[in-house]
Amino acid sequence: MEQLELRHLRLVCAIADTGALRRAAALLGYSQPAVSTQLQRIESYFGGELFLRSRAGVLPTPFGVKVLAQARDVLAQVDAIGRPSDAGAGGAGQVLRLGATNTPILSGLVVRIRRALPQLALTVSSVYSSAQIVELLESGELDAAIGTDYPGLELQHSQAVAHRGIVTEPSFVALPADHRLADRSEVSLSELAEDAWFVTPDDGAGWPGVFYVACQVAGFHPVTVHQFLGDMRQLQDMIAAGLGVAVVQATFRPSAGVLVKPLTGRPVWCRYLLAWQLGGVSEEVVETVHRCATAAYRDLAVQASHLR
Repeated sequence: MEQLELRHLRLVCAIADTGALRRAAALLGYSQPAVSTQLQRIESYFGGELFLRSRAGVLPTPFGVKVLAQARDVLAQVDAIGRPSDAGAGGAGQVLRLGATNTPILSGLVVRIRRALPQLALTVSSVYSSAQIVELLESGELDAAIGTDYPGLELQHSQAVAHRGIVTEPSFVALPADHRLADRSEVSLSELAEDAWFVTPDDGAGWPGVFYVACQVAGFHPVTVHQFLGDMRQLQDMIAAGLGVAVVQATFRPSAGVLVKPLTGRPVWCRYLLAWQLGGVSEEVVETVHRCATAAYRDLAVQASHLR
C-alpha cells in the first residue's frame, strides 16, 4: 500500500469498534477475507501490528491504541468540515441525557464531554442493566448511554437505536494478596474451581451467563457464589479478607490486600459500547462522546499494570 486513505482509517476504527474482523466486514459491506487482507496491508504501511487476534476477537496493541486515537481525531476533523457549529452540534440550549452502566470510564468521560462541549447541558443517570438502557433509549427517556455486551451476544435493540463499540477487553480475576496463587503471573479459571466467587447480578446483556459458561468449559461449576451489587470498596475489602475472588474489569484498580491476575486463555471478554437514540443526538455529539469515552478508557488502561 503506497498511500494511506481515509477508508483505511475507517476500516481500522470499525475493527476496533466491533471487536472482530467478521463484524467489521459486515458493518462496512466487505467480505471478511477482504478486511483481513486490507488490515495486513495497513499494518505493513504502519510497520507494526495494530491488533492482537484470538478466537474471541481482536484487541488493539499498545501501538494500535496510539494509531486509533490519531485516526479518530483525523476522521472527526474530516467529518466536521463544512458543518456549522450550532445547537445541533452541542451548542447552547441542547441537553444530553446520558446513562451509564457500571463502568470506570464514566468520570473521565463526563469531564471530557464538558470540556469538548461546554455549552451542552449534560445530565447523567446510573443504569445497571444494559437491557434497561435500551428500553430507556427506545422510550426517549435517555439520549445516549454507555453499555456493555459480550462477543457473540451483541446488544439487541430496535432500529430507533444505534450503537458503536468503544473497546473489547479481556476480564481479569481479583484475589486476596495471600491467595495460594498470589505468586503466579497468571492463573487458569480451573485452578479457582474450589474458591468462593463474588458475582454481580444479571446485567441484561449476558452476564453472569458468560461467566458460568466459561466455568463449564473449564470443567467446573462454582461451589459457592455470593451475589454482590455494592460499591467497589466493599467488594475489595471482602476479597482482601479472603472471603472470595471475583471476575473484574480490565481497568480495575486493586486496593491494599488485593491482587489482579490475568486468566490464561482469556476465557471471558466484555465490550464497552456507546448507544444512542437515532434522530435524538447529532452526529457531531455522538462522535465527540465516543472520542471522549475512548480517551477516558485509554487513560485508565495506562494506569493498570496488569492490563499493560
